[in-house]
Amino acid sequence: MSIQKRLVGSYVAVICITVLILEIFLIVYVRYYYLHNVERSLMNQAELSASFYEQYFADADLEEQAERLLKGFAHNSDAQVQIINASGRLLQDSIGLPQGDLTMTNYLDVRTALQGHAGAWRGKDPSTQESILAVSFPLRSHDVIVGEVRFVTSLTDTITTVKHIAVVLISVGLLVIAIVTILGLLLSWTITRSIKDLKQAADRMTEGDFSIRVHKRYEDELGSLADTLNMMASRITKSEQLKNDFISSVSHELRTPLTSIKGWMITLKTSGSDNKQLLHEGLDIIESEGDRLNHLLEELLDFSKLDNGRIVIQPAPVHLAQLLHHVGKQLSPRAARQAVSLEVQTADNLPVLHADENRLKQVLINLIDNSLKYTESSGRILLQAHAAPEQDQVVITVEDTGIGIAEEDLQYVLQKFYKADQHATGSGLGLSIANQIIKLHHGELRIMSEAGKGTTVQIHLPVKNLTIS
Repeated sequence: MSIQKRLVGSYVAVICITVLILEIFLIVYVRYYYLHNVERSLMNQAELSASFYEQYFADADLEEQAERLLKGFAHNSDAQVQIINASGRLLQDSIGLPQGDLTMTNYLDVRTALQGHAGAWRGKDPSTQESILAVSFPLRSHDVIVGEVRFVTSLTDTITTVKHIAVVLISVGLLVIAIVTILGLLLSWTITRSIKDLKQAADRMTEGDFSIRVHKRYEDELGSLADTLNMMASRITKSEQLKNDFISSVSHELRTPLTSIKGWMITLKTSGSDNKQLLHEGLDIIESEGDRLNHLLEELLDFSKLDNGRIVIQPAPVHLAQLLHHVGKQLSPRAARQAVSLEVQTADNLPVLHADENRLKQVLINLIDNSLKYTESSGRILLQAHAAPEQDQVVITVEDTGIGIAEEDLQYVLQKFYKADQHATGSGLGLSIANQIIKLHHGELRIMSEAGKGTTVQIHLPVKNLTIS
C-alpha cells in the first residue's frame, strides 16, 4: 500500500470514528432532550392539575366531579386527559369513554401514581400503534389517594423532528468526512510528491548520474532531506572529479619519472660506457627519479592504510626541539638551492612528547615541502614551536611567504586528492595524510592563508601524557 493511501486511510479512519462517536452522542442527546421536554411539560400540567384538585375539590367525590374536572384540566392542554379512580378504573377521557369499564392498571405510570408517585410511560397506542407518552399524577384528598390524573400525548411529531435533526447531523458528518478526505488527498499529495522527487533523484544517483538535483518544494523535513541529498550529490560529484584528477595526476607523476628513467637507460646503453661524466649524471637522475617514485608509492600506501584504519601509531618519548632542528637540517640544502630562507625557532623548556616521531617527522617534511614548492626565491619559511600551558597544548607552526591559497580552495585543501593547482606535481594526498596523522595523535591541524601573502599551518598537540623536560 502506497504512503498516500495509508495517509488518507488513516485520516479518514480517524475522522470516521470521531464523527461516528459525535453523531451517536448528538442524536441520543437530541432525542433525550426533546422527549424529556415533552415529558416535563406533561408532568407540569399533571402536577398543576393535581394541585388544583387538592385545593378546590378535595372534599368532593371524585366520580361525581370527574366530568367537571376533565373539562377544567383539558381546557388548557392539547394532550389527551384521563381521570382514573383509586382502583384504576377510567372515569373520564377527553377523547371519549370506551364502552364498558376499562381498567388502566396494566400501565406502569398508572400503577406508580396509585402508589403515590408521579409516573411516566412510553409505548405504543394499542388501537393505532402510534408512539405515545403518558404521565400520571396522584390526586389526594386529605393525604389519601383517591385517584389520579393522566395526560397522554402523541410522540409522532417529536420523533419526526428528532429524525430530521438526525438526518441533518448525519449529512453534516458525511460532509465533514468528504472534506477531510479531500484535504487528506491534497495533503498526502504534497508529501508524496516530494517523496517521489526524492525517489526519482535517488534512482538517477544509483545509476551514476550525480548531476541530478532535487527540487525543494517546501521548507519542512522533506525539504531538508532534499537539501541533504543535493549536498551529497555535490560532494560525490566533487569527489568523483577529485578522483579523476588524482588518477590523471598520479598517471602523470608516474609517467614522467619512468620516461626519464627509460630515456637515460637508453642513453647510457648507447654511450654511457665511453663517457663517465654522462654515466654519473644519468645514474644521479635515475636515482632521483627512483626516489620520487618511491615517495609517491609511500604516500599511496599511507593513504590506503589511513583510509582503512590500518595505520598504527607507535608512541615514544620525542624531544620536539631536536626533531624540529633535525628536519630543518634535512631540508636546508634544498632551501638553499631555491634561495629560500629556512629558519627553525623553538622555545625553551618544550615538553617531551609521547608521540610517533617518524610520523611527526613525515608531517613536518610534508608541510615544509609544500612551502618550498610555493615559495619563490628570497622568500622565507619559519618552523617554530612553543608551549601553550593555558590550553594544555604544544603548537608547532610552519609559516611561509609563498603564493598562499585562494579563499575558495582553503576549505578543500585537507580533502584527499585535492590540489588547488591541478598542474602542480604531487598526488594531492600529502595534507590529507598529515591531517589524519595529527588526528591520530588527538591533535588538530589548522591552515590559515591569504592569496599572495603566504600560508601558516599550525599543529596543536595536547599536553596530556606529556612530561616537562
